[in-house]
Amino acid sequence: MKNPVPEIELLREEIRRHEHLYYVLDRPEITDAEYDALIRKLRALEQDHPELASLDSPTLRVGGRAREGFVKVPHSSPMLSLDNALDEDELRDFDRRVRELLGGADFRYVAELKMDGLSMAARYRNGLLEQAITRGDGAVGEDVTENARTIRSLPLRAPTSFETFETRGETVMNRKAFERLNAERDERGLSRFANPRNAAAGSLRVLEPQVTASRRLDYYAYFLLVDGRPAFDSHWHSLDELERMGFKVNRHRKLCGGIEEALAVCRQWEAQRDELPYEIDGVVLKVDSIAQQSALGFTAKAPRWAIAYKYAARQAVTVVEGIEVQVGRTGALTPVARLKPVAVGGVTVARATLHNEDEIERLGLQVGDEVVIERSGDVIPKVVRVFAQGSYRKRFEMPDVCPVCGGKVVREEGEAASRCINTDCSARLKESILHFASRGVMNIDGLGDALVDQLVDRRLVESVADLYDLTGDKLLLLERMGAKSAGNIVRNIEASKKNPLPRVLSALGIRFVGERTAQLLAEEFGALDTIATAGLEELQQTPEVGPKVAEAVFQFFREPRNRELVDRLRSAGLNFEAELKRPKGGPLKGMTFVLTGTLPNFTRDDAKRMIEAFGGKVSESVSKKTTYVVAGEDAGSKLEKARQLGVRILDEAALLEMVKAE
Repeated sequence: MKNPVPEIELLREEIRRHEHLYYVLDRPEITDAEYDALIRKLRALEQDHPELASLDSPTLRVGGRAREGFVKVPHSSPMLSLDNALDEDELRDFDRRVRELLGGADFRYVAELKMDGLSMAARYRNGLLEQAITRGDGAVGEDVTENARTIRSLPLRAPTSFETFETRGETVMNRKAFERLNAERDERGLSRFANPRNAAAGSLRVLEPQVTASRRLDYYAYFLLVDGRPAFDSHWHSLDELERMGFKVNRHRKLCGGIEEALAVCRQWEAQRDELPYEIDGVVLKVDSIAQQSALGFTAKAPRWAIAYKYAARQAVTVVEGIEVQVGRTGALTPVARLKPVAVGGVTVARATLHNEDEIERLGLQVGDEVVIERSGDVIPKVVRVFAQGSYRKRFEMPDVCPVCGGKVVREEGEAASRCINTDCSARLKESILHFASRGVMNIDGLGDALVDQLVDRRLVESVADLYDLTGDKLLLLERMGAKSAGNIVRNIEASKKNPLPRVLSALGIRFVGERTAQLLAEEFGALDTIATAGLEELQQTPEVGPKVAEAVFQFFREPRNRELVDRLRSAGLNFEAELKRPKGGPLKGMTFVLTGTLPNFTRDDAKRMIEAFGGKVSESVSKKTTYVVAGEDAGSKLEKARQLGVRILDEAALLEMVKAE
């Protein structure tokens, strides 16, 4: 029988990565439907193998962790995600479960359009807006009050008898505002936003409220809470009250007497979704009665009284007229299908990613074939399958030299991607600059595709370090560049020097080192130079850093050109120091602990702080690297895994004795 452990762990890690890309970086690589499929697959495996349950599994998560750059604020009650129904049968199954749990009692559904934006809570005191918080990971969000105040549809004052209350709703960008924003970015040579959802998320999280104000966001309220609980005994009543208080509430809601009436609403808006001024991707059904909601309760992840009916991905059939190859910042060559333009969900699609050679082989695709393309969640279109073979077909072959620089292309054993190994390749440099300047990294606004193309093509920038040598006079040599824009870009480049070490480390473009790994390395070593001189074993002592990541970091700093880059960035004045997360000495130095269960005298956070104060590390998962598992009452699967791996187990008293041994 096949061992399920590797498959489950790999699947969990893949889902965590996509959660990070979607919720933290706003740069999704897969569609909502593909993500839902991964979650379903993992949930099925965990149900088949309950002995492998883990409290840190993505199936028990709400979302990604809160982004760096804003003050973190705990929510008054969790902002949970919803379970999804992907077809009418699944929606009827949900209805059957609700009826059974309510013992046959009468109930009603509230049907609301599932708007595609960014969830946000708005807190009011004495009728005045006090604080606005993004959803974050569902338990802790980010304070975006100053930006939220610029949203015209969010009242700064709301008449009410409540001393304090909270609304929850969706921050969205309508289609006209989205098209206008991308047209403005085209004129300025900036990269386009992929979809209104990403544009709304990015606009709410910029550091300058003036930018948010210019983006013309909307806020639609859908919950009214007092002390973290529903304000009224009916959800429909809450929506009416929110509207009365001056909040924008979606007018296309409906109170439904049963599942068939609710299904009619779902069908209606699937047919009419393109007539709306904003994007939707489904309909949300909620049991109206708050008392019945309480009786139905929650799973670990979602309420049992609500569900999101997700519309199927929008598809079309077209012809592959050619396959081009793009070169990324790591040298990876990505084949992209050039399509006969076709309308999909109101958008004309002319290109679709094919990922790699293996994907083309799996599809059995050749130039000239008719293909089904899909645009789900308004992200980059993908080729789903070959619809019909063309009368004239041409097989694709990955080039053995880079299409940009002519450098050698290799495909390492065990990897799906072919790569250009010429580090001076201009395509790699352009992608490296775009990565370096991106919002989640060094956040240099103004450095978009068109401008980066000019900088590299005119040899004004031959390394990311050259960005810090740019002046207004140099930028004025470029096309469509005015004095004001040039001055703004120079100021943005200068401001990026204040970014913390994790961002600098992430900006270097080391393979496998994204925001999370960069943060962990910075906390572990405290300085870029310390990371650069660390050995493989030292690097692997960092939480969540395995042999593959450690090897990539180690080799990066052994390359002379990379060391030269680091030296130039140091001379430019970038931040190479970080506050150590924990002291390097102490009686627990070199030890890794995992906490599980309830301790007699310490909360888990208190125990973690104590361990770190005495030089130890705390990890979320048990592995062969774990030194001790500290187990309290009701310890779960981590305790069992520790026993399986032969990891030593301590109670609270034994841990305290170790600390006292100093």
